[in-house]
This record gives sequence, C-alpha cells and structure tokens, in this order.
Amino acid sequence: MKLLLDTCTFLWLITDSQQLSARVRPLLLDRSNAVFFSAVSAWEISVKFGLGKLPLPQPPSTFVPFERARHDLQPLPLSESACLAVGRLPDLHKDPFDRMLICQSIIEGLTLVTPDPLICQYAVSVVW
Repeated sequence: MKLLLDTCTFLWLITDSQQLSARVRPLLLDRSNAVFFSAVSAWEISVKFGLGKLPLPQPPSTFVPFERARHDLQPLPLSESACLAVGRLPDLHKDPFDRMLICQSIIEGLTLVTPDPLICQYAVSVVW
C-alpha cells in the first residue's frame, strides 16, 4: 500500500499520539507499506510555526527532515501536474494545503491518511 500522510497525521505519528486511529497505526508501522511525507506538509508546518500556531522543539528546517528520516518516510515533492489539478477539484474544502494533498494523492495514486471528513467527499482514496 502507498500512503500519503496528512499533516496532522504526521504530527500525531511522530509524537505517538493516541489520536491515530487503531486502523492507521499498524498501517504506518508495516514496513511493506510505502509511507510518504509531502513537501506540502513541510510548507504547512513551516507556515504555522512562523505564525506561532505550531510550537516545535526545533525550527522546521531541522525538525521536519529529522522526524521524516526517523520514521522512514519517503519525501514527496510537489509536481506541476498536482498543482494544476487543483483547478479541477470541486470547491468542497477551503484549506489550500489539504487541497494540494488531495491532488497529490490522486496524481500519484496514493491513499491519503487523514481523519478529515471533508476530504472523504473527494474522489480520492482515504484511510482512517
């Protein structure tokens, strides 16, 4: 299975939060699954950290790559085709970061790991 983490899922994974669902936790620990961390989530974390909305023990430029590597997450760059797909999405979700993650999931054939019920309204594979 090829999985793409929503930003909140990444943050809950790295803190071993109980907010991860019982279904998701084993999927993320199963080494036969490819688990991806998007550049979009790195961007979102950096923005929220800069606005003072997301406290981190280190700046995102250090924290994110360390945690991504520590949890053996594969980096997913943002492609032009994913960016252009945003214009084709129905206007069901207003968050630009989530809209880009949806597009990346669709374009790359990934299952998005998210608790967000708005995302489930799109034609995207979701697990939670």
